[in-house]
Amino acid sequence: MIKQAVQEDTQIAAQLALLLWPNHTLSEFAEEMAEFIASESAAIFLAFQGTEAVGFAQCQLRTDYVEGTNSSPVGYLEGLFVKEGYRQHGFAKQLVTSCEQWAKTKGCKEFASDCELDNTESLAVHLKLGFSEANRIICFTKSL
Repeated sequence: MIKQAVQEDTQIAAQLALLLWPNHTLSEFAEEMAEFIASESAAIFLAFQGTEAVGFAQCQLRTDYVEGTNSSPVGYLEGLFVKEGYRQHGFAKQLVTSCEQWAKTKGCKEFASDCELDNTESLAVHLKLGFSEANRIICFTKSL
């Protein structure tokens, strides 16, 4: 079952986000997830197997330039995670489809995402989910 998260689901979403991005804290994610859930320009979808939350997708509208797109706003997949024991069962596809449908209701004609250059697992999942690679970049920073 896939459902769009509501405020009562904040802790569930935060716990799943912590599994994807472990260099943060649960309280940081609880605050961030509550903001995403409350926003009209963002959504979180949760995947359940019975009563167990097994995955989530976080998406939002981007109105700035999105690499490889020609329209605005663009629906953007910010995060996607399915617990290891539940992978290869269609949850990621259902979560992304829910995000895409949400983006369409917000007037989007395109949907995008990204991953790190060395994240071959994420690249493979994106390609399997129907994304096409638009570009590869290396970003630079400099302290001033």
